[in-house]
Amino acid sequence: MGRHTRAANPRGRAAEAAVRQKIVIEAARIMAEDGVRDYQSAKRKAAHRLNLPEDKNWPGNAEIEAALKQHLELFQKDSREVVHGLRADALEAMTLLRDFSPKLVGEVLSGAITRFPEVQLHLAAPAPEDLSLFLDGHGIPYVMEERRLRYNDARTVLVPVFRFVAGETQFALYVLSPEAIRELPVSPIDGRPLHRASIREVEELLGS
Repeated sequence: MGRHTRAANPRGRAAEAAVRQKIVIEAARIMAEDGVRDYQSAKRKAAHRLNLPEDKNWPGNAEIEAALKQHLELFQKDSREVVHGLRADALEAMTLLRDFSPKLVGEVLSGAITRFPEVQLHLAAPAPEDLSLFLDGHGIPYVMEERRLRYNDARTVLVPVFRFVAGETQFALYVLSPEAIRELPVSPIDGRPLHRASIREVEELLGS
């Protein structure tokens, strides 16, 4: 009986790995082609399409992100040009918003873009009204909403976000106080401190 159990385990692990890989590939495809940004939603949709039950042993978000980049390279041959163009748009906006100490975050920084990518910037301002006055002064129409940022002490904070479209590019400007912006929220992908890029770092990305 013991030998049978030990022999069955590798097959069971192989089957689990195969199911996990199916979810990874399908979730990445859903994010790339359907424009889904939330990793949990993409995994749920993938499981549903594959007729698989939701499971605690789902693949991690980092696995999905890696597969998303691979999907873009294989099936969207112009993805590098698209990412470069979005980063150029981000740099133009960051230059305009220089007084707010802008930092680029999210999919445009990582290069793992969805079908409807969004340039996400973190800005520092004493109050959200400072940014609204700036945008109004430059004739930039926007909508304001709130989104959650999560921190490594299990806090979640609602942050005002200004959304607008310039040309064909969508922007989301997260407004944090000068004190709050010094603390890095955690990435929704791997739970580590969020990677942010300054104007200089985006310029280097565009030059590489």
